[in-house]
Amino acid sequence: MTHVAHPYIQRIGINRDWRSRWFTTSPKKFREYLRVDAALRKMLDTRLKGMSVDAVEIERSEKDIRIIIKTSRPGIVIGRSGEGINKLKKEIDLFLRKQKTTDKPELKIDIEEIRSPESSARIVGQMIAEGLEKRMTFRRVMKQTAEKVMANRDVEGVRISLSGRLGGADMARKEELKKGRVPLQTLRADIDFARVTARLPYGAIGIKVWIYRGEVFADRKAGQKDTEARTNR
Repeated sequence: MTHVAHPYIQRIGINRDWRSRWFTTSPKKFREYLRVDAALRKMLDTRLKGMSVDAVEIERSEKDIRIIIKTSRPGIVIGRSGEGINKLKKEIDLFLRKQKTTDKPELKIDIEEIRSPESSARIVGQMIAEGLEKRMTFRRVMKQTAEKVMANRDVEGVRISLSGRLGGADMARKEELKKGRVPLQTLRADIDFARVTARLPYGAIGIKVWIYRGEVFADRKAGQKDTEARTNR
């Protein structure tokens, strides 16, 4: 049997970075940081559901912890006059206290806006899940979403996979739709991947989305050529 690797983990160090970054010299805290970060992400996934959140990145130092929330709807997360972000900060602070950690870092929250939500696999997966939960037909949702993603000039290919009791059928099956190119074996390819679950009365529908956003090294080589040309002058 073949082993399917996550497209994100394959590209760490090439065109991806870790989503948890710990700037500390103590290796003894690895287990504690890993446990707290996993629990914090699970809590934020539930708390920020429906707010078009793409990723949650965590940066730790010995004195503070910074949580970076990337979303296409920053106004909903921040709230009117900053009420939403203040309430979220209090909830995270209370959650970290309940984890019984040895550190008591200062909490900082940053909100980053995603300009192009159609090029984010997680947000696209959430859009598909919302359509399915509104009882739209799965083929219509897949086709409309794929066309909307391909209309973005930053996207060169998209692949959508749905699995479960599609359309309320008695037997679960899998349906896929692909447009453009999605070169999974090319490590320099910038591929975003996400798994999302749609909760329906007759069961859960698993959603997988791959989005190909071009090659990263092409831009890097162009920048190197420009630098060399300036140096020769």
